[in-house]
Amino acid sequence: MNLPSKTLITIVGPTGIGKTRLSIALAQALGCEIISCDSRQFYKEMRIGTAVPSHEELALVKHHFIQNRSIIEDYSVGQFEKDALLLLNDLFIQYDHVVMVGGSGLYVQAVLEGLDAFPDVSPQIRNELKQLLELNGLEHLQEKLKQLDPETYDQIELSNPHRVIRALEICLETGEKYASFKAKPKEPRPFQSILIGLDAPRKEIYKRIELRVDAMFEDGLLEEAKLLFPHRHLNALQTVGYRELFDYIEGKTTLDFALSEIKKNSRRYAKRQNTWFKRNPEIQWFDYQTELSEILKSIEL
Repeated sequence: MNLPSKTLITIVGPTGIGKTRLSIALAQALGCEIISCDSRQFYKEMRIGTAVPSHEELALVKHHFIQNRSIIEDYSVGQFEKDALLLLNDLFIQYDHVVMVGGSGLYVQAVLEGLDAFPDVSPQIRNELKQLLELNGLEHLQEKLKQLDPETYDQIELSNPHRVIRALEICLETGEKYASFKAKPKEPRPFQSILIGLDAPRKEIYKRIELRVDAMFEDGLLEEAKLLFPHRHLNALQTVGYRELFDYIEGKTTLDFALSEIKKNSRRYAKRQNTWFKRNPEIQWFDYQTELSEILKSIEL
């Protein structure tokens, strides 16, 4: 289906910056629906630690890909790309605009540009890397990636062992940098794309993150983590907010230390998000307090 007159408006930016608020206001103004591309919010068991929009927010505008999967399911970025494009074909029959929102840079890229064609990797290399992870820890693999592919090291979510192993196995299998496979031409999309970025001074971003983490604890994040603890080995749970509490539950740290680690790692995650998105010249950046009317005027809608 050729949809050149249709427009996907994507809102990106660091965690806690206010993307949900803007996406709802924008979708209401345009009378359309929202696609979430936050890879942490797909899972229905992870409500508090992923800052899923509230029931009241979800009721204002129809959302897609929010808590639509279980943590026990394997759900890749490649499958999300296929699912999102199929949904967009349907939505663009009804709407001229669709809003997409999220801080997962790879998932945004998958929808807007397509995924890169990576070669197959031998099971032996993958198993060896998993053994290294168990024996020497994630930091060892991070350092290995930094040596082999510093560009990818600066861009990916280093706290996610699955992402680190994926980058390393490509490097080891091919002798080429993982980043080199991301420079290949992509298939054009049958819709126009507008990218909106929300930003704030670093101190303000960090302040908002700390307040959000405190609010998560008040909402019951620790109790949620205890319920998920038996499944801590699953890839979906290898993320900030849960890993630190799993260490506490196992008796490896204190609760105060776990809280401080969540805040620290959330700040690092926000920094990596900004690094990823700031490399994209197509993004129009706005201060997080900018009025919707001004944004609409700037993007000529």
